Amino acid sequence: MADPTQVGGSRRGLEPVTRLSVAVARGPDAGAFVEPEPGDSASIGTATDNDLKLQDPTVSRYHLDISPTREGIRVVDLGSTNGTFLGAVRLTAATVPRGTQLRVGDTVLILDAASGEAGARPSVEALPGMVIASDAMREVARRVRAVAALTAPVLVQGETGTGKELVTRAIHDLGPSRAGPFIVVDCGALPAALLESELFGHEKGAFTGAERARAGAFERADGGTLFLDEVGELPLIAQAALLGVLERRRFRRVGGDREHSVTVRVLSATHRDLRQEVNRGGFRADLYYRLAGARIVVPPLRERPGEIPLLARHFAREVTGVEGSLDDSVLDAFALQSWPGNVRELCRAVEQVIAFGPSELAALSDVRPSAAPPSPLAFAPLERYRDAKAAAIAEFDRAYLTRLLSESANNVSEAARRGRMDRPYLIELLKRYGLK
Repeated sequence: MADPTQVGGSRRGLEPVTRLSVAVARGPDAGAFVEPEPGDSASIGTATDNDLKLQDPTVSRYHLDISPTREGIRVVDLGSTNGTFLGAVRLTAATVPRGTQLRVGDTVLILDAASGEAGARPSVEALPGMVIASDAMREVARRVRAVAALTAPVLVQGETGTGKELVTRAIHDLGPSRAGPFIVVDCGALPAALLESELFGHEKGAFTGAERARAGAFERADGGTLFLDEVGELPLIAQAALLGVLERRRFRRVGGDREHSVTVRVLSATHRDLRQEVNRGGFRADLYYRLAGARIVVPPLRERPGEIPLLARHFAREVTGVEGSLDDSVLDAFALQSWPGNVRELCRAVEQVIAFGPSELAALSDVRPSAAPPSPLAFAPLERYRDAKAAAIAEFDRAYLTRLLSESANNVSEAARRGRMDRPYLIELLKRYGLK
């Protein structure tokens, strides 16, 4: 019987890895290797800003990302063209043990822990407005302080609600432009038609409704920082306009002839992996290079559970102004939740418990049960497979399209862009389900 721990040539089971070692065993780059700092991930591909840059033409620009975890080595394929293979199995995302061999294009990689465990990390001073108690967040703090003194752009990546804006605000507050303004543009909340006006401003009469001239975000941020939140949601036409400004450092207002020149540091954030979007063609590679002068990844709350009680106490103190307003039973209940909305969701839960009492904890459990709810098929008479499948698809389509329209302010063109659908097909679906 095969050894169940033998994966990709390894006989080790899954065990914690704190520092990576990635070596090229076969291919045009045989002998190359990378050993990132403790806790850091390694990006692999042919683009020059990867941690391990390969010459193999069968490898994508951003092919895969590898990171150390408490369970082993995490491998995420970034939507590569030719795939990431473990033996004959194509991986999308997986946690593998030390010694695993992966094939990317014509290259074979060996993943392992770096020889010699790193010593204790130096203590890192906390960031303004943030609670930091885990190794993962200490690494975030270290990176923030390392880039704050520079003027290079920084891309902050992480799931929704992890605190990306706090990280960018800390970079601003610790940087040379701290005395200047901090201007936020939510790229995901603005219709495509208004983005250029929001970024660059417009002159009076530039379009219907432009009753007076208006300075855009770049002008308002002069001498300070411009934060582009959810920059991954920018449509391609707006990406081209933004790239032009970043390259020339000059811009014109919409409908204007005069060029404006400003001194602005650009910070951006996204819940997407923009390297994956570059591979898919949804984000310009040249703009990514401009925005990701440095990259900071904020881990989700589920990967730093030890911080949940500290964060809950912090939020409670902000609401009540006193210590100890949450008892241990409430904190224990919070620690059992998965928090898909991350720190933002935890903050709202603390506010509800303080306002309405511990009975609100039951509502949290109702929303996020620890086990999957029973399937409706367990209680209903079985239909013919084809009919049940058609009903399920129709229910999904109706729910998805309703939400898509709602988040797009009933603008069909915007909905098609957000859903990455052909507009005629979207209109057909909306008519089919009586939504238009």
